[in-house]
Amino acid sequence: MGGGPLPVLIQPNELIVIGGAALGALVISAPGRVMKRVTTAFKKGFSNHSPVKQDYLDLLKMLYQILALIRREGVLALESHISERGSSTIFQAYPSVLKRHHAMDFLVDGLKQLVDGCSAEELGMLFDAELDTHHDEEAQPIGLIRNTGDALPGMGIVAAVLGIVITMAHLNGGPEEIGHHVAAALVGTFLGILLCYGVVGPVANSIEMQSAAEGRYMHCVKEAVVAAARGVNPAIAIEFARRAIFSDERPTTPELEQAFAELKGKS
Repeated sequence: MGGGPLPVLIQPNELIVIGGAALGALVISAPGRVMKRVTTAFKKGFSNHSPVKQDYLDLLKMLYQILALIRREGVLALESHISERGSSTIFQAYPSVLKRHHAMDFLVDGLKQLVDGCSAEELGMLFDAELDTHHDEEAQPIGLIRNTGDALPGMGIVAAVLGIVITMAHLNGGPEEIGHHVAAALVGTFLGILLCYGVVGPVANSIEMQSAAEGRYMHCVKEAVVAAARGVNPAIAIEFARRAIFSDERPTTPELEQAFAELKGKS
């Protein structure tokens, strides 16, 4: 738009220096299985797996069916559903919940503890421990990706300095040749700042927001199951879970009542 030559921004050498240094620093900073977590998290940053209102509605309906079964037949009625998750009529009716493997494991493990006689207080503590672990596990790759992004402007300066070193070797050339080398060097600084604030930073924020959304989804499970363990009736237990959802994603009370009426009609 300013009339400048766009091809001058295409500097593979600068990208190799910046990208190579950043990748090397990331690999060194992520030993063992941490690198696998970083790779998985980075892929997540370019997609969107955050639960929406319909996902929460499906979760609340499934939880209602589970809690109603406990109320009607006792906790031992859950054993077949827990041990054979793949053949459970309740679980299989909600594919949007099943695809969230971490949340499903969280729910099934909690129900198993409930069947084994775990008290509501102990169950709440177990859920909290799992949520804390999940948060730490998700925060680890986010921190590494963000630190790598913060280092990119510095890597860009390194690439720019190398470009200036090359320029010094061509001082006997004409103004056009010297200008070309200086422009190529400055592209390194430009790319480092752009990649930091325009690519890697937003990707890290996206991963963080999606991880927080998954944490809220699991917190919703916790509230319902712990309430049921305290002896609360299914409808009130689901209300505890519903209040854990953000207002713009939360199913309304009439929507839930209609959904529960449809479930009762099917049964």
